[in-house]
Amino acid sequence: MTIRVLSIVSEMVPLVKTGGLADVAGALPGAVAAHGVAMTTLLPGYPAVMAALGKARKVYAWPSLLGQPARLLAGTVGGQSLLVLDAPGWFARDGGPYGDAGGRDWDDNGLRFAALARAGADVAGGAVRGLRFDVVHAHDWQAALTGAYLRYAPARSAPPLVMTIHNMAFQGYYPRALFARLGLPDAAWSIDGVEYHGGVGLLKAGLATAAAITTVSPTYAREVRHPDFGMGLDGVIRARGAIGIVNGIDTHDWDPATDPALPARFTARTLGRRAINRAAIEATFGLEAGDGPLFVVISRLTWQKGMDVLVQGLDHLVGSGARLALLGTGDKALEAGFAAAAARHPGRIAAHIGYDEGLSHRMQGGGDAILVPSRFEPCGLTQLYGLAYGCVPVVARTGGLVDTVVDANLAAIAAHAATGVQFNAVTPEALADAIERTVLLFRDRATWTAIQRAGMKSDFSWGRSGKAYADLYRSLVEAR
Repeated sequence: MTIRVLSIVSEMVPLVKTGGLADVAGALPGAVAAHGVAMTTLLPGYPAVMAALGKARKVYAWPSLLGQPARLLAGTVGGQSLLVLDAPGWFARDGGPYGDAGGRDWDDNGLRFAALARAGADVAGGAVRGLRFDVVHAHDWQAALTGAYLRYAPARSAPPLVMTIHNMAFQGYYPRALFARLGLPDAAWSIDGVEYHGGVGLLKAGLATAAAITTVSPTYAREVRHPDFGMGLDGVIRARGAIGIVNGIDTHDWDPATDPALPARFTARTLGRRAINRAAIEATFGLEAGDGPLFVVISRLTWQKGMDVLVQGLDHLVGSGARLALLGTGDKALEAGFAAAAARHPGRIAAHIGYDEGLSHRMQGGGDAILVPSRFEPCGLTQLYGLAYGCVPVVARTGGLVDTVVDANLAAIAAHAATGVQFNAVTPEALADAIERTVLLFRDRATWTAIQRAGMKSDFSWGRSGKAYADLYRSLVEAR
């Protein structure tokens, strides 16, 4: 029996991306298709999405969707089955999906994504003739209110909802005044509904109304049960439970043997060709050649990612004989900190403030090690790309980083199982120790090559994860 799933999400590659959520949303339909699941993705009609959609057929219309006229369009992009919410008043804006060109959040984001959730609940509830879904899968706070609409104001029927937390730090919390504009009955204003500390909690509403809650790694599923990681919602998770399903990567787009972005393509058996890529990275960033490892960072420059600790440790990194190439954007003070370090250490540290997809591929294919010093990391994708490309991950021991990287301790090295370096506390001292360990490992060429090859042989595809999601969907359908 084919399970029909409606996935509701605010971004999706290749149409619109601000982070890993888009990568997951783009890969999931293909991952579950092999296991008897037909997935359709509902996206907001941002300008980029509308341009890519091209010819599409209108399948439904709302004269007023929370105050704005809207149409539902059906089409395909890159073989993906899409429903697009064409609501110009909510989504036809310059800038990013969540804010203007200056990085400021739109003041009406609560309503914008409530409209997406309302539309999703209507579609899932059978409002559109010819469209029927067995399960709804909502991603993060932007889609989470779907659960409240399905429970408290269903269009017709209410399929079970899977609520996935990609990052608990982003919850969609708004003042109580928003509630009056959501079109929900008074019964929804409750501890089991949308009310959260006197305001409207969108993610909380999804967690409270879901049939099943998932996170994007098993370790993160355990971490969010505790106050340090639960961000105020740990009690909800303890009461409801959560399943951890680790993300995979698109092994078609991320394959060093076929990647068109790389100056030299390679496999685990032809690792020597990585030297060409490394030289290209050195040239791109204006770095000196050296005998020590070339560390790379591809990250949002934020406190969560531990970038403040890395800034403090850059002098030590250079002193250890290593070099660093950074690609990222974020906190202005951190951007300035990396720029200042590059000025202190020309030829040893370089920072490209911004994002470039092709450059990120080349950095994975030419860097020796990728630093991921996150304070918390629900899953993480950059370390998975590093494993695939022989760019050894050096990671904090948290979330999905624990689940995907095997520390190069003596036992793991002896068993040829080590794939990276882990460290405990995200402090300058702990990071400095991890960098020193990495430098020593790098100097032992046989051991370093074994670590690279073990990482490249890891199963970082969507195979097992796709089956886990398909099994979850099927269990919810059978339970009904």
